[in-house]
Amino acid sequence: MADPFEVRMRFTSQLQHLNASVNSSQKAAHYALKYRDMDEDLHSCILEQLERNSMNNRANIMYFIEHLCDMAQRENHPNFVRMMQKDILMVVDAVAPSDGSGAANVKVVRRVLAGLQQKNILQSETVVEIEGCLKERDTVAEQEALTPIDANGQREHAPSQATAVKANGLTRPDKRQIEQRIEEDRERHKRLRESIWAVGDEGDEEFDRLWDEVSDIGEDDYIAAEEDAMERRQALGVE
Repeated sequence: MADPFEVRMRFTSQLQHLNASVNSSQKAAHYALKYRDMDEDLHSCILEQLERNSMNNRANIMYFIEHLCDMAQRENHPNFVRMMQKDILMVVDAVAPSDGSGAANVKVVRRVLAGLQQKNILQSETVVEIEGCLKERDTVAEQEALTPIDANGQREHAPSQATAVKANGLTRPDKRQIEQRIEEDRERHKRLRESIWAVGDEGDEEFDRLWDEVSDIGEDDYIAAEEDAMERRQALGVE
């Protein structure tokens, strides 16, 4: 039997090193399900890391939660799902706190909540209730976006320290965290675009549907083709 302390430490390390890639989230989810007999302890690890890590990492953990719940549901281990349903408000408060420090994560929370609702992991009433709280927190992000930018591309009145503190006491992310977040968001948007254009395993279905929608070739089609060919020859100066 695996050592519970070692399992907890390894899972904690995986949560701390999550990134925008699907593989990192799936790897951590597989690990959690591998040691599903310790599900309550691993769930507590998730909550702890949401409290202790940077806002960027909290966003990554939020995306991981969707992978974990989806995988747990498919592998018929509902405990992870039930615990997350019970603590979802706590999770949202950690990823996008009411003090505005996680305003950049509001869109992340909304996207994950929509995915969990679509997978029937969260009820629509729960999502609507949480959305009411997110609307207030989203105004902080809008106010930040309206802050004037100087000639150097920096927000005006922002302190020059690596980690600046706003007048209301909130910690401003440093340049490295901002660049990391931009890169991770770019990776997620890239995956989203790829999923939109992804073709299923039944690749011939769309071809068959389009083929059925096309009318049979008639005499008018041959005449039109001959006229097009004649116009091309004339354009090329061919007799």
